[in-house]
Amino acid sequence: MFFNAKKLSQPLKRFSVIQFCTFSLISLLLLSNSAVADDKKQTQAPKTKSEAAQQAQQKVNGRVLKVEQNQTTYRVKVLQKSGRVVSVDVDKKSGKVSKEKKD
Repeated sequence: MFFNAKKLSQPLKRFSVIQFCTFSLISLLLLSNSAVADDKKQTQAPKTKSEAAQQAQQKVNGRVLKVEQNQTTYRVKVLQKSGRVVSVDVDKKSGKVSKEKKD
């Protein structure tokens, strides 16, 4: 019996390439899922005034003075270090934070 190393190595190479591709694909999927999860955490809809205040504070960097609410949004007034008061709206459904005006 003769041993042919060339024929034996081709299936091994093919198998390792398949393993590499599978591993790479799974890694990319896991990384993209964690990025999507991070995005969802940032835009999570606030359930309370304090959650809305926290989201506004992260967006504007300052001290929360007042939180008011209506049907669709929380309006958060934030005092910035510069002395300006900024009104920030936080959408109740989407959690989207938008600066409205400076007083």
